[in-house]
Amino acid sequence: QVQLVESGGGLVQPGGSLKLSCAASGFTLADYAVGWFRQVPGQEREGVSCLDNRDGTTYYLDSAKGRFTISRDDAKNMLYLLMDNLKPEDTAVYTCGAIDLSSVPNLTCRDWDGEGFDYWGQGTRVTVSS
Repeated sequence: QVQLVESGGGLVQPGGSLKLSCAASGFTLADYAVGWFRQVPGQEREGVSCLDNRDGTTYYLDSAKGRFTISRDDAKNMLYLLMDNLKPEDTAVYTCGAIDLSSVPNLTCRDWDGEGFDYWGQGTRVTVSS
């Protein structure tokens, strides 16, 4: 079965950490650019982080820089998002996605807003609250 499945969300206090996981099956993550997105009900989806498979470059939302780290384990076909120093405004549903950027002219990891994905997960909820 071809799918992305996230896990690792939950309730955490401000200043705490969570590590989100995204398991890929039926395809090879390393063949795609991969990203993490988040959405709060009633608000626009925003790209949190992206890893471009073509050159290894990474992108982070300004508010995530220095706190979040994206990584990929090719042996396990897994994508991760380590989130440190979490803030209440990080509360959202986090979803992982994969896209073949080479098939979309002029689209970069930085500019990918989640549209046109090849694979998309179901999301995992993160709540940051005391």
